[in-house]
Amino acid sequence: MSSYIQTNQYPKRSGSLSNETLRSDMRIVLLGPVGAGKGTQAQMLAKQLGIAHIASGDLFRYHQEQGTELGLLAKKYMERGELVPDDVTIRMVLDRLGKDDCLQGFILDGFPRTLEQAVALDTALGEQNVNCVLSIQVNQEVLIKRLSGRIICRQCQSPYHRSDAPPSTEGTCDKCGGELYQRPDDQPDVVERRIRIQAEQLTQLIEHYSQQTKLQAIQGEGVISEVSKRLMEALSHCNQYGQGF
Repeated sequence: MSSYIQTNQYPKRSGSLSNETLRSDMRIVLLGPVGAGKGTQAQMLAKQLGIAHIASGDLFRYHQEQGTELGLLAKKYMERGELVPDDVTIRMVLDRLGKDDCLQGFILDGFPRTLEQAVALDTALGEQNVNCVLSIQVNQEVLIKRLSGRIICRQCQSPYHRSDAPPSTEGTCDKCGGELYQRPDDQPDVVERRIRIQAEQLTQLIEHYSQQTKLQAIQGEGVISEVSKRLMEALSHCNQYGQGF
């Protein structure tokens, strides 16, 4: 399957990029299908740029562990096997964006997931809205291979991958000797269904941010360091041409 959107073409820069070439108040959204490597890349970018990394999954876990009002509300839906409503998720994210460490910039990982969330974010942030959106593109066949190859240890939860990061002994964890298994939602047929469902929502987000001229599409296949370089080049393009600034 082809990528969701054709990768933007922008001028190549000579030399290497660093956080010194970019503004310190970058407010970034990282988009991409499940398995595209958003979490890994978001952590690397946040560290390199010196800005806050905000992952929606981490927020859910934090609020539930702390027993906050939002955490307890989200837990009720999750225990019933229902999706947490947009308004609850939005309140969690906006609460996090109000912290001092977000004043110098942030990168959103896993949010927004829907067009409704994106519109709500636009409205809430106003003039301090997101100024660069990076869309990591990976072909479906590669995504299925990445996700369906994941296995974890039953005892210590250490992750492995059958082809990319296999254990020394098949079926046995290198760290604790526990049994390795594959989660039901990492089965190939389930993975393909997850990708298909998410594709429609992702397409809507891509169209939304394209209309705002904030979107940069990046090829997400290849080694992690190369993908990271492409993301930094795209951020430099946002900065150079004043998109959203």
